Amino acid sequence: MLYIAVLLLAILFIAYRRYYSVKGIQCIRESEAKERGRTVLDIRHYHEVRDSIGTVIPYAYLKRFYSEIPQGSVHLIAGDRVELNLGERFLRKKGFEVPSYELAACKSKGKKGVFDYGV
Repeated sequence: MLYIAVLLLAILFIAYRRYYSVKGIQCIRESEAKERGRTVLDIRHYHEVRDSIGTVIPYAYLKRFYSEIPQGSVHLIAGDRVELNLGERFLRKKGFEVPSYELAACKSKGKKGVFDYGV
């Protein structure tokens, strides 16, 4: 019975880290984040990045190369929600402030530059 409870708690913890969004971050465009003086960090795979104006470090390499990111405020660009949640939690744990993000997989509505996604 104890083993089942421990296993259930471990599964819940892993699911929480991957799928539960971090509250308090804003969804804005990459160019707007650059205007606000934030470091733009793209954590998508190298082959998915077309025209990023910031630093490209895929999530898989973030543990090795996070020291190359300038300290301060970071705007995160991710391919999907899971990648965003994992990347943001990792960067916050390492002392970075992540006030904004952008999901590359989502399409814009086409009206006034409003995005179709958000927290």
